[in-house]
Amino acid sequence: MMPIESVKTRSPEYSAPEDGVLSARMLQDFNDNGFLILRDFVSVARCDELRNRAMQLVDAFDPETVRSIFSTTGQQQLGDRYFTESGDKIRFFMEADAFLEDGGLRQSKEHSLNKMGHAMHDLDPVFDAFSHTPKLAAVAKSMGFERPAVLQSMYIFKPPNIGGEVVCHQDSTYIYTQPESCVGFWFALEDASLENGCMQFIPGGHKAPLKKRNYRKSDGLLVTETLDDAPWDGEPVAAEVPAGTLVVFDGRAPHLSAANRSSKSRHAYTLHVIDQSCHYPAENWLQRDANMPLRGFD
Repeated sequence: MMPIESVKTRSPEYSAPEDGVLSARMLQDFNDNGFLILRDFVSVARCDELRNRAMQLVDAFDPETVRSIFSTTGQQQLGDRYFTESGDKIRFFMEADAFLEDGGLRQSKEHSLNKMGHAMHDLDPVFDAFSHTPKLAAVAKSMGFERPAVLQSMYIFKPPNIGGEVVCHQDSTYIYTQPESCVGFWFALEDASLENGCMQFIPGGHKAPLKKRNYRKSDGLLVTETLDDAPWDGEPVAAEVPAGTLVVFDGRAPHLSAANRSSKSRHAYTLHVIDQSCHYPAENWLQRDANMPLRGFD
């Protein structure tokens, strides 16, 4: 009999369905684990197209005009209006270790950015075309969404050498609806491995309570309230995936990524989807202008 320590559970990983319709077994794996890996969901050519467009936007960005840092360890962004007012804009956020003591960049502009967000999917035609497809609409319908809406988009750079750690968290902390409906759609635009800081999930952790809630106070500042201080139950599993993979994960799924100290970047693109049949509180940090209504995948 095989020793229990050498037994490996089956990863919730599949070849992506051509039409995006998830099978009963895929849905069961998603419900059991809180995440689902779909390889070859988009072509490498589509990934390269999005990366090239991102680099064009980066080229037009002057880091001297803003020095906004995004960090899950330092949380500098909570009092940063450049961040808190980015829900309907395209803005750039630097890595915490991007700057030298004299204020200059430690490495190239492209390799100094943490992420770009949060409305490329509505404001840029290349990102729009990538983010709104019948195939993605079919995934959402398979998962039971009644009125899916793409709330935000994030382009994650995870640059070489200084890519910051992302501590274990649940996305429903920040993208909260009543009842909860947040689901993340994470695309690997480059190969993701433990070496360059791939995503890691705690299988089944989405069945635990929501541990924190982030919201906007009356003065506009963001706070994060602890709801459940129990430690995470379970060990994280690495989602090492090639470019073109889509990882779908529940808003309560605990996930993290280690710092990237390798010489390879780990570009990724994330969409967060909510169901418009659920209530979206006015105190949520991400708010959009009334002239930019939410759209689904169509």
